[in-house]
Amino acid sequence: MKFKTWGVATLIALSLSGCVTQGNYCDIARAVRPSVEDKMTEGTKRQILAENEKLARLCGVKP
Repeated sequence: MKFKTWGVATLIALSLSGCVTQGNYCDIARAVRPSVEDKMTEGTKRQILAENEKLARLCGVKP
């Protein structure tokens, strides 16, 4: 019984350790740049603008 409990606890710990990330948003974020083939709906434009503004605000990067 102890082995089963220990095994379950180990599996949970191992699966949770895969969720840990290192670094921060500014290390991996890049400006969103649409391609020529993109369909630029109003919603798409708003999402691109929001992401690029977040990048500028949090990281001091001018997209």
